[in-house]
Amino acid sequence: MAGERWLTVVEIVEQLQVHEQTVRRWLRDGRLPGRNLGGRSGYRVRERDLEAFLQGEPDGDQAKKVAA
Repeated sequence: MAGERWLTVVEIVEQLQVHEQTVRRWLRDGRLPGRNLGGRSGYRVRERDLEAFLQGEPDGDQAKKVAA
């Protein structure tokens, strides 16, 4: 996780002005790639994955899943 900017659900909510449950649904559905760090830490999303999601482009991880 070092060297990359990781965003919290709250940061994404504030940036996109959407409801927190919307972001969590995107994460659960796999539409927005992220990592659940568990407990109170919650989800983290790479900034570049959020940008790809907003542009409708699969990120590297999603592209691998589609190709498999």
